[in-house]
Amino acid sequence: MKVQLKSPHTVIDKFTSLLEISRRINSEKNFDELLNIIAAEAAKLVDAERATIFLLDRERGELWAKIALGVDDTIRFDARLGIAGAVVIAGKTLAIEDAYKSPLFYPSVDSVTGYHTRNVLSVPLRNIKREIIGVFQVLNKREGKFLSEDEQFVEALAAQAAIALENARELSNLEERQQELIEENQGLRKEVEERFTSKNILGTNSKINDIRALIERTAGTSVSVLITGENGTGKELSARAVHYMSPRRPKPFVAVNCAALPEPLVESELFGIEKGVATGVERRVGRIESANGGTLFLDEIGDLSLSAQAKLLRVLQEREVEWVGGRRPIPIDVRLLAATNKDLKAEIAAGRFRQDLYFRLNVIHVHMPPLRELRSDIPLLAMHFLRKYAREIGRGVESFSPEAMKAMTSYNWPGNVRQLENEVKRALVMATGKHIRFEELSDDLREEQLAVQEPEGPTRGDSKALLKDRVTTLEIQMIRDAMAQTNGDRRRAGKLLGLSHQGLLNKLKRYGLEK
Repeated sequence: MKVQLKSPHTVIDKFTSLLEISRRINSEKNFDELLNIIAAEAAKLVDAERATIFLLDRERGELWAKIALGVDDTIRFDARLGIAGAVVIAGKTLAIEDAYKSPLFYPSVDSVTGYHTRNVLSVPLRNIKREIIGVFQVLNKREGKFLSEDEQFVEALAAQAAIALENARELSNLEERQQELIEENQGLRKEVEERFTSKNILGTNSKINDIRALIERTAGTSVSVLITGENGTGKELSARAVHYMSPRRPKPFVAVNCAALPEPLVESELFGIEKGVATGVERRVGRIESANGGTLFLDEIGDLSLSAQAKLLRVLQEREVEWVGGRRPIPIDVRLLAATNKDLKAEIAAGRFRQDLYFRLNVIHVHMPPLRELRSDIPLLAMHFLRKYAREIGRGVESFSPEAMKAMTSYNWPGNVRQLENEVKRALVMATGKHIRFEELSDDLREEQLAVQEPEGPTRGDSKALLKDRVTTLEIQMIRDAMAQTNGDRRRAGKLLGLSHQGLLNKLKRYGLEK
């Protein structure tokens, strides 16, 4: 074929236009807009009526055109058909002078678009790995037919377009994934915020109602809160409710179990440590600084050493933290919530806890009552855990038998709500029917229930014996409650019951409760 060349000035102008087009398409990040720009500029560059970019969908084995100049509908067809399909298979440029006379032409595209194709210049689109990702077509040269010069310009533009399209598609995928992650994160945050509110502190007892009201009044402030109570009563749940109902909820909630920190690491964990303070030590941000802008929850604060207490007091007073080995203090904005199962006033008297720190912490005091003081709420809590874990482990258990619920209501629960939760999980695993039976409860619950059952001795008319038995049952329960409340301290339990130490020992022996 004889090459028809235009004037040098026209070629130079086209190369200049090509460079400008390349600059535009490489700066455009929106995928759809990029397709529009490439199609429009290509048509102008070679004086064609329109241009179309077909992208290859390898999974479906199809070519599709999301944008064709002048056409808004998406076109899809088998990647083996038509001139575009031939380019994909051969991997070479094709110039067709008369489309309808070519056996390769696929007229169905014209029937969909309503456009009449006369001649076609079709160029493969290749990515940086030289893999074919689609086909670039310009249609209907306004004057005459497509020349080799046009092929060179379209091939040059196709090389730039392929890279820009790949980059834009990757960027679009990343943006979509980022948006999905943002929405997922927002959903999870909302779920967490809904999970940790005062409404999730379950119970209808007046003590629980008072705790919920106190948390709701306290949450919107930045004052320190001291939460006390036995292990398993829900101290951390209350702390999280304070945080997630406060304006600080978008910021971190950092929980630290002071009892679990080894003594040599307490200060570096809480306050941070500079690199090189000791051999092999790397720079590490402290937990207090990690909570900046949010809430720091110090659980079991009664186990902090006196030196750590002194440093913590200084942080609260100065609103700044100094790293171990650090040279300058770092300003912080942290709300402090603390919890303990110890009697801090007794710890102060024994010289194990600083009184000035106690006053700093105890601005608002929330006391979580033990489960034995909330017996009326045990059925509610037990059913809540039953429904929750029955769904999780896929068991069709619906409720408790009356005997099982009676045993759970009368049990002492030394581990409180946490122990109740674990008991329900265990019973779900052991259950053989739709109702958890007394026999399927743990040994501790069954043995205590059997121990406090009323004797069968009294007759209907023997009211004196019946009263004696009921008093005995009540006395046993009160002794158990006092022993649990004082962690087995018999002297303190005796004081709670109004008994001398020896008097309590006698009753423990009489009822077989020495252990």
